[in-house]
Amino acid sequence: MKKRWPGFLLIAVILIVWEMCSALKLIDPVSFPKVSLIFTSWVESLTSGELLKQLMPSLGRIFSGFGFAVTVAVPLGLLMGSVPFVYRLLEPITEFVRPIPSSAYIPIAILFLGIGNEMKVFVVFLSCLFPVLLNTYGGVRGVDPVLIDTGRTFGVHRLKALWQIVLPASLPSILTGMRISLGIALIVAVVAEMITGNSGIGYFILDMQRVFRVPEMFAGIFTLGIIGYLINFFFLKIEGHFLRWRGTANEA
Repeated sequence: MKKRWPGFLLIAVILIVWEMCSALKLIDPVSFPKVSLIFTSWVESLTSGELLKQLMPSLGRIFSGFGFAVTVAVPLGLLMGSVPFVYRLLEPITEFVRPIPSSAYIPIAILFLGIGNEMKVFVVFLSCLFPVLLNTYGGVRGVDPVLIDTGRTFGVHRLKALWQIVLPASLPSILTGMRISLGIALIVAVVAEMITGNSGIGYFILDMQRVFRVPEMFAGIFTLGIIGYLINFFFLKIEGHFLRWRGTANEA
C-alpha cells in the first residue's frame, strides 16, 4: 500500500483541481458540483443509511452471480481441458455465446425471470461464467505434462490427479479469470439495476440523476469506485495467500 502513494496523490490532485474549477465556475458547478459538496452528500447518505440500503442488494447480486459462475465454470473448465470429448462438445456453444455482450441478455432474462433479483443474478452469472471458464481451460492446458506423468508414476488415478495436480497447477489462471469476472460483475449488476431496478446502487445513481440531486449522484458513482477498489484489493490478498509459493502481484 505504501508503494502506491503516487497513485493516491494523483487522485488527490485531480479532486483538488476539480474543487477549484467548480468553485471558480471554470466548469459548470451544477453538472460538476464541488468535491466538498459531493463528500458532504456522501457522508449524509451514508449516515442516514440511504446509501447502504441501496448498496447491500447490489453486493448480494454481485457475489451471488459470481459465486454461481465460479461453481459452474471451474469444474467445466477442468473437464474441457482434461477430456477432449468434453471440449469438442462444449467449445462450439461456448464460442457462440461468449462474444454476445451480457447486457444483450437482459431483455431475454426479463421475459423468463421478470425484473426481480433472479434476473439480475442470472445476468451477472452469465457475464462471469466465460472469463472463469476460459481461464480455467487455458490453465489446465498449460499444466506441465511432466507433473501429470509423475503423478501417474506414483499410481495417482485420473480423478485424483485432476484434483491434486491439475487444479493447483492451473490455480493462477483460474484466479486471474475470477479477478476479471469480479470487475465485470460490478459493471453488469449496475447496468441491470439501471435498466430494470427498483433497488441497488445502479438504481440509486439513476434516480438521483432523474431528480437532479447531482451531488448524491456523484456520491453513488464514487462509492462504486471505492467498492471496486476494495473488492480488487481483498481479492489480491486472497490470491496472494493461495499463490504465496510463487510471489504475487501485491509485491509489484
